Amino acid sequence: GYRVILVTSGAIASGMAELGVRPNPNDIVFKQACAATGQSILMAHYREYFRKHGLKVAQVLLTKEDLSNRVSYIHTCNVLDRLLQLGVVPIVNENDVTAIDELIPVTKGYRVNFSDNDILSVLIANAVEADMVIILSNVDGLYTMNPEDPKARLIPVVEKVTDELKRMVEGKSKLGRGGMKTKLEAAEIATQSGIPLVIANSKRRNVVSDILSGKRVGTYFKPAGKRMPAIKRWIAYGTSIKGRITINEGAKKAILKGASLLAVGVSKVEGDFRVGDVVSLVDESGTDFGRGISNYTSEEINLIKGMKTSQIRKVLGYIRQKEIVSRKNMYLMEGEAS
Repeated sequence: GYRVILVTSGAIASGMAELGVRPNPNDIVFKQACAATGQSILMAHYREYFRKHGLKVAQVLLTKEDLSNRVSYIHTCNVLDRLLQLGVVPIVNENDVTAIDELIPVTKGYRVNFSDNDILSVLIANAVEADMVIILSNVDGLYTMNPEDPKARLIPVVEKVTDELKRMVEGKSKLGRGGMKTKLEAAEIATQSGIPLVIANSKRRNVVSDILSGKRVGTYFKPAGKRMPAIKRWIAYGTSIKGRITINEGAKKAILKGASLLAVGVSKVEGDFRVGDVVSLVDESGTDFGRGISNYTSEEINLIKGMKTSQIRKVLGYIRQKEIVSRKNMYLMEGEAS
């Protein structure tokens, strides 16, 4: 049989129904209170539904930092794997009670890893090395134009998420109906990580079993090449970006040939980050071409940028690593071998 992880929403809506209150989208604490009330109700529904089929469920609430922190990420992977081994269906949701973007300090170069369940689902798929992601929507899949237009045609297979496809979704054609923009982003993450993804209509009878049996349902996004190593998948998609390191042209050329980033290649640092945080690698034109795990804090790098490795000890009193970012802990963007 199949081992399934379900990514869900609905805690806030369940809480509002339980409390008998009207939506108040501008009140963050109100939404948190509704989420806290609704989580147990939502899980009770899932427990009842799955129990009819002899299955047990477990609630897994995650925040952005749970996936951004490497140790927490590994623990999350281990817990999900153990639940699946036990025959339990994990029900995953963002922890709306504590996880709100407004509480995260906004610093230059900081970028969060997920903002909705479409993205969360593919990050979880990456974490557990899933064989497939199925995103259920209120439309049948990706269309050539607004699904309400009689001329619109369902796209059964997408070979690659191209810039043209992204522009179609972001344009005025309303191709993005059904939250298609974030679904396309999710599809790009999944396929670039080597995982196929299907977008289909949740109202279709037996939709999941039909997809798993190989029937042509919705839009199928083909995986691109072989699967990335686990550490690179996490660097590329699983974690938030905590800062930016601008490097000179010589250092960029060396990195593209397989070298690590040394202090001598650094020209500028932005953001406030710690050892082990993931940072963007930016060239002198401002183009973000990669990311990697920093071996030094932003404060330390500001002190040693542009220096040779032999000079670091004189300034800091120690050398933690010869590299600012090691090549093995680095991911380069599409079109550049990583």
